[in-house]
Amino acid sequence: MDDDVRLTAWVRGRVQGVGFRWWVRSRALELGLTGSASNLVDGRVEVIAEGPRKACELLLELLRGGTTPGRVTGVSDRWTEPRGGLQGFAER
Repeated sequence: MDDDVRLTAWVRGRVQGVGFRWWVRSRALELGLTGSASNLVDGRVEVIAEGPRKACELLLELLRGGTTPGRVTGVSDRWTEPRGGLQGFAER
């Protein structure tokens, strides 16, 4: 079964000021996900995505895959139940 989930991923590396959030937004929308990509004060980007588990898993693979803008040195993730209420995919 491909139930909806909520993925929260924290991406480390050179990921701010290089078009990373825009890239994440584009990939997420292609996968039909809702959520956001936000810069954190410590230099990481927080990605929140809700939708089918397989689509979220693919987004996580893309975040770790080495074809992102900038340079990703690590990704931590957390899986939870979807909260809903998200529309589109925002860059913050």
